[in-house]
Amino acid sequence: MPGYYEIRHTVGFEETNLVGNVYYVNYLRWQGRCREMFLKEKAPSVLDEVRDDLKLFTLKVECEFVAEITAFDELSVRMRLEELTQTQVQFSFDYVKVTGGQEVLVAKGRQRIACMRGPNTDTVPARVPEELRRALAPYAEAPVPARAGLG
Repeated sequence: MPGYYEIRHTVGFEETNLVGNVYYVNYLRWQGRCREMFLKEKAPSVLDEVRDDLKLFTLKVECEFVAEITAFDELSVRMRLEELTQTQVQFSFDYVKVTGGQEVLVAKGRQRIACMRGPNTDTVPARVPEELRRALAPYAEAPVPARAGLG
C-alpha cells in the first residue's frame, strides 16, 4: 500500500483558462472528488450516515501551486490523513503530474472537515464515525494520537 489514497484524472479543456493552464478552482474540485471517492470505496456506511443526519462541514481548504498543468495532462491526486481529532479530520493532498513513469509535484493542498449532527438549524459537533476512523488509519502521515475533548 502506498500510504495515500489516490484518484487519477486526465485534465480536459473545460478545466483550463484562456491562457491554457488549469484554472485554480479545479484543484479544489479534485480535492472534493478524491474525498468523495474515498468515502464511496473505503467507508460506504459513512455515506449512509450522511443521508441520515451526519454532516461533513468543510471548514478550510487551501492549495499551493508549484507548477502548471494543461489539457490532457495525467494527474494523480493523492490524499493522506494529516490530523484526526474527536470531531474533525484534516487531509493533505499532493497533485502529481504523471508522464511516462515520471512524476512531478504540481501542487499541494489541505482540507479540514468537521463532523456535525442534527437538523440544519441546530447542528452540533459529533464524533468522527468509527468506520471512517478505521478507513483513514492506513493513510495517516504519522501515528494519530488519541485526543481528549471535542476539538
